[in-house]
Amino acid sequence: MTTKITWLGHSTFQLEMAGKTILIDPFFEGNPVAHSSADDVRADVIIVTHGHGDHVGDTVSIAKRTGALVISNFEIVTWLQSQGVENAHPMHIGGSHAFDFGTVKLTIAHHGSSLPDGSNGGNPTGVILKTTDGNVYFAGDTGLFSDMKLIGEEELAVAVIPVGDNFTMGPDDSIRATQFLQPRTVIPCHYNTWPLIEQNMDDWSKRIAAETSARPAVLKIGESFPL
Repeated sequence: MTTKITWLGHSTFQLEMAGKTILIDPFFEGNPVAHSSADDVRADVIIVTHGHGDHVGDTVSIAKRTGALVISNFEIVTWLQSQGVENAHPMHIGGSHAFDFGTVKLTIAHHGSSLPDGSNGGNPTGVILKTTDGNVYFAGDTGLFSDMKLIGEEELAVAVIPVGDNFTMGPDDSIRATQFLQPRTVIPCHYNTWPLIEQNMDDWSKRIAAETSARPAVLKIGESFPL
């Protein structure tokens, strides 16, 4: 079955692959652009990039309801276990692990990671998800950094990068990030959720097409992209 990536709003994505449903940073409650509910989404696996409330989001309630395996850094997994999440796998930056759906590798990201109650969320991360259809990079919340060139050596089918500015990279730095990463396709996220991070995605798409070798894929909320 072809791997399918669906944008659920903000930085929340759903992947269908190897017979599994994987959620990335499941933020629904309090998300003004979400079309789905934490009570309704399916999940076999949840991957959390960092501890901020708009990324750890509804992980606890979804994991308890579905029994999904939660993958994140050690500090976030420890915190989730203290919240009653039983099925969790801790990792850390630079480490990779082969799961039954694919291999997960955590990468650096430049951001914060405090948890909703102020607990230490460790270091923020990006995620490389290696699938039979190609490698997908979720940058998480981050600024531009030159080691994205090394991540680009992973031969990325898709890079998912934030473009909203203020809290993360904006359009200009996301263009440079795409040049560093060299993915076949780039999908934007973390924009237009609130007025502070509004962006003109038509302009962004034109710049990606003109200034990089990647194909831009600006998804509507609920729209899917097949690898």
